[in-house]
Amino acid sequence: MDEIFKFLPNLNGEKLSIGIVCSRFYEEIALIQLNACKKELFSLGICEKNLTTIMVPGSLELAVMLSHMAKISKLNALIAIGAIIRGETYHFEIVCNETAAAISSITLETGISIANGVLTVNSYEQAVKRALKKGIDCARVAIEMANSIMELKNNSK
Repeated sequence: MDEIFKFLPNLNGEKLSIGIVCSRFYEEIALIQLNACKKELFSLGICEKNLTTIMVPGSLELAVMLSHMAKISKLNALIAIGAIIRGETYHFEIVCNETAAAISSITLETGISIANGVLTVNSYEQAVKRALKKGIDCARVAIEMANSIMELKNNSK
């Protein structure tokens, strides 16, 4: 079989443990994402006992908690949830860039996949419009990546 197609998407979450870190800033948007994400995770076989959810104050704090969870827990994948909405200052760019860079860095450093569900939008309305789908997408990405990484490790032994 061609190596590219060796790992087909596996969305079975029955044997996985997932961690979610959710920003409380723009909490009403984050809760839409979080609820959609959890519902999708459960529908894909994640057991409630295998799901850890931690809230943090804002998007910049996501990375600190993700890093600790990646290093000290036995989770198969992580999910970052939050919203950053453009304001009138350069702060938006700083928060967006630093949050994305930190999430990528943690993934590469630890080898644990992090589904980045931090919305970066121009308005509150855009965030509300995207929140539900982003939550669902993050659940699917986390499960698929966790399964692919486990299969890769198992096949390299």
